[in-house]
Amino acid sequence: MNKLPIVALIVIFITTASFTLFQTKPWNVPADKAKTANTVKADAASVAAGKVLWGQHCSSCHGKTGLGDGSKAAQLETTPPDFSKAAVQGQSDGALFYKTSEGREDMPSFKKKISDQEDIWNLVNYMRTFKK
Repeated sequence: MNKLPIVALIVIFITTASFTLFQTKPWNVPADKAKTANTVKADAASVAAGKVLWGQHCSSCHGKTGLGDGSKAAQLETTPPDFSKAAVQGQSDGALFYKTSEGREDMPSFKKKISDQEDIWNLVNYMRTFKK
């Protein structure tokens, strides 16, 4: 009796199940939130303020340069995204603001930790500097 087809089916099943369980779920932002305009001009002062906040609140997971390689990244259930990629940079400022404010799963909400909305907009402006 040839066990190869059975082994192959088991491998395919495990691979498919693993992919389904561990794939990143889409993070849908409500349309009205995604359309929210950035209220802070992305000037040098805003970017500098965002960089300071990034160092305090974001770099431990997302890395110093936004590559998702922070010191805590390996401990998370979900992999932090690479902020230089089009998948992040293609999102609206409103979407990035919403995700930073609200959080989900491993990503904490920052609406209480960073209570000044202008500071979250500064973070969004800093996130834009990670473009390749």
